[in-house]
Amino acid sequence: MPEEEKPYRLYKGGRAKGKVPSPARPSQGSADGRRGGRGGVKARRPRWGRRIGVTLLLLVLVVAAWGVASYLSFREGVTDANARLPKAVESGLARQEGPLLSKPTLLLLLGTDGDRTAARSDASRSDSILVVRTDPSRHRLAFLSIPRDLRVEIPGHGANKINAAFQLGGPALAMETIAALTGLEANHVMLVDFDDFRTVIDALGGIDVTVPKPILSNRFDCPYATEARCQQWEGWRFEKGEQHMSGKRALIYSRIRENRLDPAENDLTRGERQQEVVQAMGAKLTSVTTFARLPFVGGDLVAPLTTDLSAPELAQLGWVYKRANRSRALHCRLGGELASVGGQSVILGDQENFGVIAMFRGNSAPQPPPPGQSLAAGCLVGSSSDD
Repeated sequence: MPEEEKPYRLYKGGRAKGKVPSPARPSQGSADGRRGGRGGVKARRPRWGRRIGVTLLLLVLVVAAWGVASYLSFREGVTDANARLPKAVESGLARQEGPLLSKPTLLLLLGTDGDRTAARSDASRSDSILVVRTDPSRHRLAFLSIPRDLRVEIPGHGANKINAAFQLGGPALAMETIAALTGLEANHVMLVDFDDFRTVIDALGGIDVTVPKPILSNRFDCPYATEARCQQWEGWRFEKGEQHMSGKRALIYSRIRENRLDPAENDLTRGERQQEVVQAMGAKLTSVTTFARLPFVGGDLVAPLTTDLSAPELAQLGWVYKRANRSRALHCRLGGELASVGGQSVILGDQENFGVIAMFRGNSAPQPPPPGQSLAAGCLVGSSSDD
């Protein structure tokens, strides 16, 4: 028989040269080597989930603490602003139907233009009159500018410029006069010192305003110390396009009444510039960067204000503004014809103003002012700085 083949080989000289292979380790799924099995080594579980959870918890706590500090700082400033409001003004406001987050509201802004020169040291007139209507369900805002030179009937005092009502009877008479003229009864009021507004804008880090056309103003508030240098100075210049403005620069921009590069501009275009500044401030106030700085500047933001709005209501108003579509904002203005009465330059209103108020209320389609009529009333849709 042939010799049976052996299952191994024989080598002369004993062991074969080379490394003897070691036995294979048991696999992770084997009976003795599986995780946690008898005789096996238990593997460490990763702790990333726990670390992420702790990090998120700390982040939530920091944001909550920051929010509380921001609100307390803001509320303190609002409390002071509420205390400055005369009782007669608060009692004259129309009742707000429901929260500002879901119900329309009318806000009346009365402001001085910041002119504190000796020539106007005894003046106390509302040089800026702006009515704002919110429509939260449609995410829309409407602005109505009333020119300060508009001649109206002031209750108990006869005919005069509308801004004289503030001087004759304070904000309460100004509110009554505006309501008699427009039929609009404000739910809330905000008295604004535009001169102090520059400190707010500086606290915000400046604002971004889109200038619709080049401007060369008349020579007011000369920045130079000597009369000779001021005589050589041409005036304030603003280039067309978006510009970042400090508080002082924004205040000057909102006060310009004469543009030497466009003689057609007047007090109505000045009101439009003030609308642009108000909108730019609203955008900055509701930005993330402002929220991050709120614990440090919360009180300063309402320092120039006198208002009936509480801190929660102002927060709601800010949220309504944040959600509003600026491209659909309605910018309206009352107007009329330029005239001279008793040696004063005034604007005599006409029937077109009633149509503008209907547009502002949303009862009719907006119509722009007729071209070539610089004092005509009308409404524009979109940014007031659009061409």
